[in-house]
Amino acid sequence: MNKLKPEKQKQIIAALIEGNSIRATSRMTDTAKGTVLKLLADVGKVCKEYQDKILRNLACKRIQCDEIWSFCYAKEKNVPEDKQGEFGFGDVYTWTAICADSKLVPSWYVGKRDYRSAKLFIDDLAGRLAHRVQLTTDGHKAYLQAVEDAFGKDIDYAQLIKIYGNEFETEKRYSPAQCTGSIKERIQGKPDMKHVSTSYVERQNLTMRMSMRRFTRLTNAFSKKVENLGHAVALHFTYYNFCRIHQTLKCSPAMAAGVTDTLWEIEDILELLK
Repeated sequence: MNKLKPEKQKQIIAALIEGNSIRATSRMTDTAKGTVLKLLADVGKVCKEYQDKILRNLACKRIQCDEIWSFCYAKEKNVPEDKQGEFGFGDVYTWTAICADSKLVPSWYVGKRDYRSAKLFIDDLAGRLAHRVQLTTDGHKAYLQAVEDAFGKDIDYAQLIKIYGNEFETEKRYSPAQCTGSIKERIQGKPDMKHVSTSYVERQNLTMRMSMRRFTRLTNAFSKKVENLGHAVALHFTYYNFCRIHQTLKCSPAMAAGVTDTLWEIEDILELLK
């Protein structure tokens, strides 16, 4: 990407992290679509590599995990027969973890909503923590074995299981059923039941949908290639963790977690390319 001037690179990244699509970013910055995608891929790779290296030995105390749905190429029901069952075609889930105190996102994984993805995600999360933590997930069964394999007995783990009604709604196709209640269930260790919650990670899901056009429902801006989805997610979390001031904390999540003592700018993300 050395043919692009730094100011143009900054314009492209700024447009992408504010939720613009590839085509919209191309029009806004007067840049070819392929050039935008190439910069996204280059920046996404170095963002993933940097965070994989730096987000280690974290002193988190309470972690919340969840999965957010999106799709690549086509919705599951429209995937051609010859591509059915192949990862990257149809439903794709992004698994995320968030520290309830610093709001840092230490780990994420783009995959399916199955045990294999759960295991890879939880194993990665466990390798980044400095000590025993309290973990809260939803009631997805894949977490049970994945958490046991990764942490053993060295975890205070609980699930927040939500109960949904079956009332018919006009917007049922695009809206989840109404939540009528929830159950807190202790799984392992001695979790403080007052802190058994998935509110922060569910709010992070909204941030993702607002900040990445690929996650916005009812548009044609969905990912055509799962690799580009991964690059977009890596860029998003670099900006979220290091550049964005959290409204409550008044600093970036990375600063709150002690990972860095300075607030990053977009130029600092682009420096990772060098």
